[in-house]
Amino acid sequence: MKKFITLIGLSLTFLSACTGDLDVTPEVELSLEQVLANDPNAIDGLISKLYGSYALTGPTGPASTDIVSNDAGEGAFLRAIINLQDFTADGMKNRWGDDGLDQLTTTSNWDQNNKFFRLFFDRAYFTIPQCNNFMQILDGADFPNEENIAAETRFLRALAYYNIIDVFGKGVLATEENLGQPDFLEESSRVELFNYVESELLEIEPVISESSTYGRANRYVVDMLLAKLYINAEVYTGTARWDDAATYINKVINEGGYSLDPNFVKVFSADNNTSPEIIFPLIAETISSQSYGNTTYLVNGNLSLDTMPLAQFGATGGWTGHRATKAWYGLFGNLTTSTDVRAGLFWTNGHNFEMNDYREWTDGYPSIKFRNTNSDGSGTPTEFSGTDFPFYRLADAYLMYAELALRSANGTNLGDALNYVNAVRTRAGASNITAADLTLDFVLDERARELNLEGHRRSDLIRFKKFTGNSYLWPWKGNSVNGASIPEHYKLFPIPATALQANPNLKQNPGY
Repeated sequence: MKKFITLIGLSLTFLSACTGDLDVTPEVELSLEQVLANDPNAIDGLISKLYGSYALTGPTGPASTDIVSNDAGEGAFLRAIINLQDFTADGMKNRWGDDGLDQLTTTSNWDQNNKFFRLFFDRAYFTIPQCNNFMQILDGADFPNEENIAAETRFLRALAYYNIIDVFGKGVLATEENLGQPDFLEESSRVELFNYVESELLEIEPVISESSTYGRANRYVVDMLLAKLYINAEVYTGTARWDDAATYINKVINEGGYSLDPNFVKVFSADNNTSPEIIFPLIAETISSQSYGNTTYLVNGNLSLDTMPLAQFGATGGWTGHRATKAWYGLFGNLTTSTDVRAGLFWTNGHNFEMNDYREWTDGYPSIKFRNTNSDGSGTPTEFSGTDFPFYRLADAYLMYAELALRSANGTNLGDALNYVNAVRTRAGASNITAADLTLDFVLDERARELNLEGHRRSDLIRFKKFTGNSYLWPWKGNSVNGASIPEHYKLFPIPATALQANPNLKQNPGY
């Protein structure tokens, strides 16, 4: 049993927020000291609410929602990440035809009224005031481990801002310092938000604990986010920061104590909470943290009774929604003869290699990478997935190192880069490559083979300058079966109309 998850669903009077103009006042019935005097473990319940914003949709079960949404599941953080990072890219498509989701899966007709842009924006700006509220509550309180609790809170806030930087490129900077300010907050540019996130992470990195309870942030989780921030710095600010990215990815690799799981499938199975590879998970549990937005979206979304046995993957329902495209499984060559374990994680029976119609379930191969069974196949099928989502894991760090080495970052070398890439491939049963094979294009393809459906792909394609234009086409890019050019301004999503209406200081991104 994942003990921390039992705290995540708590509905607490300490933390309340609205997402309109971010004018948020904490509602506190007792002082923190008084609550802790009654229950010394209450602080874990309070911090769990903040982690819960990334794992759940609301405080009272899968039908509850923290943000305005007709479908609670659509407002989940992980579901939004998959929608915006994977369906907009080359590897995965959705067939439901929902207004808004259709535009994401075909990278076409994006505008400020798309509900999925609003849901992601609202989720981030629900989490941020929650953290601000908690920081204000912590101010002046005296309790054990208070420095670390504050550092965790600041990390969770920085993670929300990081995603705003990545997908929208700007927003407003709300902190505990301007909490309750009556005036509309000023718009903050991408560079301003970048600088804020960088400063927050650099301040907490030396003080946050080097180890943590499973599911909570520690120093190496902070290092991983710093490395992500710096490896994308050229996109975010116009100035490359490869050396800084290498500094922190080296700390993750050399000091974090993580190791590749010998069993690739275990990383995406219900018993992955014991995997030595996962640096930071989003926790799921079949009973105490039910959600239609966590890995249930990945497991059930890729299943259908029309063509697949649900129980084999630990599910009781198939949503007949997601399939991979040949841009992903085509990277493995012949799937039937490949020795690569990752090549076997597609359901091919009854399905077509080509995705001539993205709305046709049998066009394309469902991904069976995530499942709700243990890694040995055992387990009882349940409605909700209990598989944790590996938000950060060591294989990603290894491939980031290889990319940085190829970009000549200080603190890296091509020999270690080759060893790391081959370690990832050897674990999967793929053949080793040589130094001559190790190129940026190869690393991008290996990231697809290893990390697709984990919320990285859009950002990767943008960093490698492959997302917009026509230099790289994939099925249904630009709403064309064979792919078509998409405009440069699609590197950012439009600011949602509701956000523009709520704060007149926010301006729309160019091109929309």
